[in-house]
Formats: sequence, structure tokens, C-alpha cells
Amino acid sequence: MAVWAIGDLQGCYEVTRRLLDAINFDPAQDRLWFCGDLVNRGGQSLETLRLVHSLREHATVVLGNHDLSLLAVGQRTLEEQRKVNPDLQRVVMADDAHAMLEWLRSQPLFHVDHELGWGMVHAGLHPSWTIEQAQRCARIVEEKLHGKQFQRLLRNMYGDKPAWNPQLGGLEQSRAIINIMTRMRYVTPRGRIEFEAKTAQGEQPAGLYPWFAVPGMVRRDLKLVVGHWSTLGLNITNGVHSIDTGAVWGGRLTALRLDSESPQIVQVAGREVPPELRAAKLATSANAKLPPKGVKRTGATRRRRRGGRGGGAGPRPPQGAAD
Repeated sequence: MAVWAIGDLQGCYEVTRRLLDAINFDPAQDRLWFCGDLVNRGGQSLETLRLVHSLREHATVVLGNHDLSLLAVGQRTLEEQRKVNPDLQRVVMADDAHAMLEWLRSQPLFHVDHELGWGMVHAGLHPSWTIEQAQRCARIVEEKLHGKQFQRLLRNMYGDKPAWNPQLGGLEQSRAIINIMTRMRYVTPRGRIEFEAKTAQGEQPAGLYPWFAVPGMVRRDLKLVVGHWSTLGLNITNGVHSIDTGAVWGGRLTALRLDSESPQIVQVAGREVPPELRAAKLATSANAKLPPKGVKRTGATRRRRRGGRGGGAGPRPPQGAAD
């Protein structure tokens, strides 16, 4: 048996299939963890969502900002749905859309496996949160999302404010938690998110820190695997394993084995994109760097190294969808 965490798929179906082949995924024995953002931008969101849905008995999924946006689109009128991008439009207008979206809505924001020693969230955890606090915060949102009033949450979850405060309540509390768990990258020393900062680590404005490297942040007793931050690339810092390596932008799709004594990385080439698009998004070579020292390269990573193949409500486009 093997347990593999996989970075942001973002509608890259063919790439996802290649990665499952590269890790020799066997649904009879293995388990998959998906770090969120299953859909959008890749052009094959319907096929990708169908694939993950078909593997649901063998997979754990946490919701990303693009997944939440898809759920919100699914609740709009037909006229409004016709205005969204074709990739998401194909999903919400598919014959099996209801079954897939209901399943997607039932997924968590944060997953913890104490026996395995790992947790998974799409973007990150507030620097002040312990694992137990993060679980409580995730449950606040999950209870709304999984309940009968979920449309109200989906209509009101967008917007950059308020910043996290333990005294928050209601929809403002849920919005702050969603922003932390699905949109966060850089923060101030007090943990306030700077939403516009999306550069590679080391290129951010003065006074901002990656959320996992804030001075004085709480120590946690679990390793974390996250996605969301493609310009960060493959990065392992302070027990946080960031594995969104920009497959949708022409980078790589990454799998990280969680049940081995030392981390194992398998990567395959992402979708083909125009060079200018790749250069604009992946402004640094972070996604192409080798796994950090002590991380074992396997499979497609070795082949590639040798040169082989490898907040307001309403129907407007959500702010978080572009993150």
C-alpha cells in the first residue's frame, strides 16, 4: 500500500493520468490525497472531476478556491452560468453535474491523519493556529457548506475582509477561514494576508513572510502537505510540503509519497502552454528545481532529469477564482 499526495490538477486530465501511471497507482491497494483545485484553467475540468469522482473510494480531497468557485457557479441561473469560462461551463452543464457537485460539496477544507502523521489543506493554516484550532475552524465552514443553507455561504464567501480574529462570527468568520485555508500565501507578522503578493519566495515586498515562516509561529505536531502556490514551486520548510508545481502553466504535476520513511517525489511534465504564458506565470525557475536535499527522486523525476518524457454576494466572478 502507498499513500500519495498530489498537487493542484486544475483541469489537466491527461497530465493527471500520466502521473497516476508514473506512481503505478493501484486502487486495490493505494490511496490518493488531492490538495484541492481539481478544476479550472486546464481545459479538461469535466474529465478531471469525473476521474477523481470515480476514485472517491480511494481518495481524500480537500477543497481549494477554484473548487469553491465551481460550487458557487453551480448555484447560479442558467443565464449566469453561460457567462463563465468554457472549462467550468462544461462541468455545470454536464448530465452528471449534480452528482459530482454534491460529492464535491461534501468534501472538507482540512484533513488530518494522526496515525500517518500528516495533515492536508489547500493553501495553509494561520500562523497562530494549532492543528486542533485549525480543525475547529474548518468544521465551522464545513457544517455550513454541508448543511441546508449552503447557498448562503456560497453567495457570501468572497472578499478579502475581514482579517482573522478569534472574535469573528457568522459569515465573516467563515469568509476569513476560507481565505486562510484556500487563498493565503504571504502574511504580515501578525498573520494578516496580503492577497496581491503572489511572487516566488524572496521576491515579496518587505515586511511580508510566507505563512509557514512567520517569526514566532506556533509549532505543530503534524507534517502538512499543501498546494495553491505555483510560483513557490516544490518547497519543504518547517514541516510544510508545498507541491503545487504549476502543471497548468507548463510546469510539472507532483506526487509526494506520505507513508515512506523519507519523502519520495514523482513528477510528470505539465500541459503544453505557449512559452510567453509560462514565462509570465513562472517568472522564476522554482518549479524546475530539484527536490530538496534528503528527498528521494523517483520515477518520472529521474527520467526528466535525464532528458526523457516525464466580500460581496451576487453572481459576479468571485475574487478568489483568480488566485
